[in-house]
Amino acid sequence: MFRHNTLRYGALVLLAAGAVAHAVTAGYFGLEILTEILILAILVLALDIVAGFGGMVSLCHGALMGVGAYAFALLSTKAGISVPLSMVAAVAITGAGAWVVGAVCARSHGIYFIMATLAFGQMAYSYVFEAPVFGGDDGLGGISRPDLSLVGIDLDDSRSFALFCLAALTLVYGAAVITLRSGLGRSLSGVMHNAQRMRALGLTVWRVKADIFGVSGMIAGLAGVLAAQHSMYISPGLLNWTVSGEALVVVILGGLGTLVGPLVGAAAFVVLKHEVSALTSYWHLVVGSILIAVVLSRANGIFGWVEARWGAKLDRRLADSTRGTEAQEVTGDA
Repeated sequence: MFRHNTLRYGALVLLAAGAVAHAVTAGYFGLEILTEILILAILVLALDIVAGFGGMVSLCHGALMGVGAYAFALLSTKAGISVPLSMVAAVAITGAGAWVVGAVCARSHGIYFIMATLAFGQMAYSYVFEAPVFGGDDGLGGISRPDLSLVGIDLDDSRSFALFCLAALTLVYGAAVITLRSGLGRSLSGVMHNAQRMRALGLTVWRVKADIFGVSGMIAGLAGVLAAQHSMYISPGLLNWTVSGEALVVVILGGLGTLVGPLVGAAAFVVLKHEVSALTSYWHLVVGSILIAVVLSRANGIFGWVEARWGAKLDRRLADSTRGTEAQEVTGDA
């Protein structure tokens, strides 16, 4: 079952404080980068739930993100449904689609699961690219952001929208923790470590995988909705397998199966992309070299390496300090 430790709490506080400080002080370009990081962080959290805690490495999460974006765009612009209701419906539609993908792919493992999810993603990409209702290669524009003027918030302002995305990421992280600590999360952990034993105990293994894939799809759908609102335009490229591959790179770079690691990976990846691309168009080589170094080091990403070196030490020091304080209080009472 997923648990926080001292280092994870500390990393979350630092990441949140850094995001808020950047949102308050940054200019337009800095706010755009921050929003990109926050949306990517939501997507990689969705992927980490299934890949890091369920062993289901997916290459269709970019497509799920695109489904959420297109569902929101069609409902809000073509169907004339209000923006808040369109957001909820888009997340639900994406979750339902993800549940179907999870149910179909649940009996496959390893490379076969990866290829099956890749096939689903490419089918969605091809359909959106060819169907006129989705705008084809031209995409869809005129997408609106939620109207929060009643509470004095203008989401057309980059700073307000960045803080809105930060609030969404906070809620998603909390929902992910609750899910992993629930009965579904514990069942998922059992299935990942020994599916045959869980099946022998009477658990419907495919249903657990499908359910967790559905939850992950809802989160990916929310990332797509926010991405559509961010650029106010979407194209079929959002569903391409390269988006899923990029998300997987970010999860591995940050730390698979930690929840906190993907947040670190998202920030590192986007910052590296923008900083290095300003120097050379071959920024993929730099990111790829760092990823290779992380994999060869046998560390579980950037955060996994930090956690392996200092996480246990911090917990022991905190426990020793707590015991020392309790001993002093007992001595004083005596």
